[in-house]
Amino acid sequence: MFQPKAIFLDMDGTILNHQNFVSNKTKEIIDQLRAEGLHVFIATGRSYDEIGKIVPEGFAVDGFVTSNGMAGYVGDEVVFEHSLDRDLVEKIIELARKYKVYYELFPYGASRLTLKQDQPYVEEAILDPKPESVGMNEWSSRKQALKDEIAWLDEIEGDKFSKFYFFSKSQEHINSWKEELDRMKKEVNFTTSISSPHNVELMVANVSKASGIKKMLEKFGLSKEDTLAIGDSDNDISMLQLVGYPVAMQNAPAHIKELARAVTPFSCDEDGVYHYLKSYVK
Repeated sequence: MFQPKAIFLDMDGTILNHQNFVSNKTKEIIDQLRAEGLHVFIATGRSYDEIGKIVPEGFAVDGFVTSNGMAGYVGDEVVFEHSLDRDLVEKIIELARKYKVYYELFPYGASRLTLKQDQPYVEEAILDPKPESVGMNEWSSRKQALKDEIAWLDEIEGDKFSKFYFFSKSQEHINSWKEELDRMKKEVNFTTSISSPHNVELMVANVSKASGIKKMLEKFGLSKEDTLAIGDSDNDISMLQLVGYPVAMQNAPAHIKELARAVTPFSCDEDGVYHYLKSYVK
């Protein structure tokens, strides 16, 4: 049986269920593993500011890799942090407006933002009914964002940004947008990542969960060969390919499970991470 020294856990679809919360059972198993000397980290596409709202009280890990590898934190320490160029941010927003693509821009240390002039088509993008192909967690997250998490601004504020998030309830629409971003990459270098068929996120070039995990392992003097990771979607591919022991969630699609050496016996809605990690508690 593989004996990890470090464990990296994705959030959405992994430790987060489809109602967007982490169970107390998951918190308890993480506490037990850390008490036995294992290092446990979060590796998520979410920004650092989002995490506190969706975990149980007292939730603790050794560190966080956030925004698909754009930043890393250990307690109050910023281990690493990348930022999108302000000129690129402005160009991307202009292009998103042309395509009428729902977007959220994530500044460091501030609320995600969308420009007021784009509010009508952004709000229209999540009008009910929810398409069957859109996951309930993603749909409810967008509803919540529009309700009280997006800052609607007249102009962009700040100069440090962790990522863009784009969404469409039409797969054809989001795929057209991805193609446009791919064309733009030929002029400006950046990285994109997806976690569902209805979204795409944009980060600094050559950044991924894997690049963030490498930096976190270096800080703790740990080896990727001694590392286990659990994930469920495309933005976890780099992470699963990096570590010594990749694990896929039961609710992951087939192409993700093919990358794994093990699959959890239960889904994210059945505390799959808790049940799987129990085997590592002495």
